[in-house]
Amino acid sequence: MSDTFKAPGFLALLGATALFLAFTQSIGGTIGFLIIFGIPYFAMKELPPYATTLDKVGKYAFLALCTLIFIFLIMPILIIVPLSFNAEPYFSFTEGMMTLDPAAYSLRWYQDIFRFGMTNPDGTEGWWSDMWNNATWIRAVRNSFFLAIMSTIVATVLGTLAALGLSRPEMPFRSAITSLLISPMIVPLVITATGMFFFYGLTMKGVLPGYENGLVNTYLGLTLAHATLGVPFVIITVTATLSGFDRSLIRASQGLGANGWTTFTKVIMPLILPGMISGALFAFITSLDEVVAVIFMADVSQRTIPRQMFSGLREQISPTILAVATILVCMSIALLTAVELLRRRGERLRGLSPG
Repeated sequence: MSDTFKAPGFLALLGATALFLAFTQSIGGTIGFLIIFGIPYFAMKELPPYATTLDKVGKYAFLALCTLIFIFLIMPILIIVPLSFNAEPYFSFTEGMMTLDPAAYSLRWYQDIFRFGMTNPDGTEGWWSDMWNNATWIRAVRNSFFLAIMSTIVATVLGTLAALGLSRPEMPFRSAITSLLISPMIVPLVITATGMFFFYGLTMKGVLPGYENGLVNTYLGLTLAHATLGVPFVIITVTATLSGFDRSLIRASQGLGANGWTTFTKVIMPLILPGMISGALFAFITSLDEVVAVIFMADVSQRTIPRQMFSGLREQISPTILAVATILVCMSIALLTAVELLRRRGERLRGLSPG
């Protein structure tokens, strides 16, 4: 092992980052949840007196396996996060970072995204003007969030309607239709993106007024493409919520004179709302992280954050990419935390877990 990885500063930095990310990311992910909360549980839980030597070996083998899986999953993030604070324009740990020298750490790459606190060309200090002058990343941020929000709305509406229809016992060919609707999760993304390119570019050419050349290189086409990729997540989460739904509540509402809209808004929607929001968050993350469909469907003016990062790695390597990646990781952690909290709330509403 090289001296680089024996340095106390590097080990301290690695350990602190691991503890922080282990705690935060575990809230959202199932694997992380099992590892962070399962390891202490099994480690502290005493085996019964009649446990054999094989049972004890199995317990510690399980702990070792979970630990290795956790290290394998978290290691890429452990490298990205500290490197995003590097004061030097390198994709490696400098000697100052190893020794935890404060001068070796900087926010310059985060400032480079928004250019806040820097001097304007006329010599004045400004934050908003500098932020909007960095057109490359700001355009990517604006495009990403616009597409993510619009496609999430479309995916949530369509996915919820599909889940409600598929949950009805009299629905014919439910399994086949469900498999078809969630196929974007199964089919390789490059195949889906190729199909979207030909469908929106050739089939839709001249169909809609104002889009005589098709929907390729348009925000509408990108929104529909991202919504297509997000619909399966909404269907799965809403369908899971409806699995414990008592349909006698619908009959009771109709028996009291409520129409279909009132029954949906007052009876069905409050119970499936956690699943709807969870699906919407997954659709939002999917859109925010999508790059393959953008490569096929977008031009330069419609670059998103992942597409800009991909281009930056090929054309202009800068640690700013690491800063953007760290921000996206923090956003994913926050969204996955919200998903986990909504999942627990949904279980409490359906009586599957104690309040």
